[in-house]
Amino acid sequence: MAAARGSLPGASRSSSSSSSSSFSRAALPSSPSPHPPPPQQSPSPGVKLGGGGGTAFVSTGIPDLDRILGGGFLLGSVVMVIEDADAPHHLLLLRSFMSQGIMHRQPLLFAGTSKEPRAFLGTLPSPVSSLASSKEERQRRGAAGADSSAQDQEKNLRIAWQYKKYFGEQKIGETQNRDIEQEYSNDFDLRKPLERHFLNAQEIDCVSIQDASSLAILHDHVSSFLSKLPRKDGGFLNAGRIAIQSLCAPQCGYFEKDWDILSFIRSLRAKIRSSNAVAVITFPASVLSHSFSKRWQHMADTLLSVRAIPDEDKDLGKLLTGYQDMLGFLHVHKVAQSHTQVPLILEASTYSLKLQKRRSLVLEQLNQAPVEASSGTSYATSGSCSSSSKGSPLDF
Repeated sequence: MAAARGSLPGASRSSSSSSSSSFSRAALPSSPSPHPPPPQQSPSPGVKLGGGGGTAFVSTGIPDLDRILGGGFLLGSVVMVIEDADAPHHLLLLRSFMSQGIMHRQPLLFAGTSKEPRAFLGTLPSPVSSLASSKEERQRRGAAGADSSAQDQEKNLRIAWQYKKYFGEQKIGETQNRDIEQEYSNDFDLRKPLERHFLNAQEIDCVSIQDASSLAILHDHVSSFLSKLPRKDGGFLNAGRIAIQSLCAPQCGYFEKDWDILSFIRSLRAKIRSSNAVAVITFPASVLSHSFSKRWQHMADTLLSVRAIPDEDKDLGKLLTGYQDMLGFLHVHKVAQSHTQVPLILEASTYSLKLQKRRSLVLEQLNQAPVEASSGTSYATSGSCSSSSKGSPLDF
């Protein structure tokens, strides 16, 4: 019995080479898998990976909107923006989306309602450099106190001198040149147009949908564009952007062909699912019937709407702070999701669209509390179980 017990370890070592046990971890690497996992590839600077499930995002061009949507526009989704008939605020979102893609050197397909859609590129805003932002921040801090500013400036000079000593002037210049391009989401100056050299060095395809009798030309451009951006296993190397302005505008020849437009959206949605691209479509809901407008909204993965401030609501300026900088309102109806059944709970659904320093778009949550004796329901008036109203049948 002792000899048998002593031979067990040796026997197990000799038999492990001939037959592998299901509990043996050393024998698993000996047989290579017939389908090795694909190598992981790092995404481009303009793509941000999600929390899990192979999701990725591209920036909307508005940092506040990226934060609200949980990272930006989901790659492989269709985004729809409901236009306002009173103000072209949807163009602010569209221009920011297009400019952000150009800064990341991402392919762009733009479909416009003008005869020369490439002229629309001249209205795209230019990014605000981080150097200018840091300069404004230093000026703002300088107004707080002269003594603290002098100390901070002296400290920054010492750090800059040490950085220059060890790394050289060349590296500092390269870092400054990459400040704009390497940012995931830029602040754009709406007063300054995008420099021409960014447009010349970019893959941009423009197509006009004005007076088009059908959507066949646009469909061909979309198919050719998405065929160059297939989604492969292993990562997201690059991402493309599709921007379509006023798809059902009255100046389009296919304006009354509602079912053809719906078929085009279904085809676009199916193609973009298997590609590394995002499509943003703006449309005037006022020219559509109620049923077709609901169908459009149902096919959108992310649904947004912009609304100007009506003239009869100008009295809101007495209640809201920073009203003079407000352009309108942005409403988030639906947010795209992937590989999850848990809905995204937003802090708010309506945000004020403001112009910060008359150049950059910012979104702020409306936190105005109800006013006493105002018409409508107030959620801050009753705080107890007992009610003193005379018409209430229940009294605890």
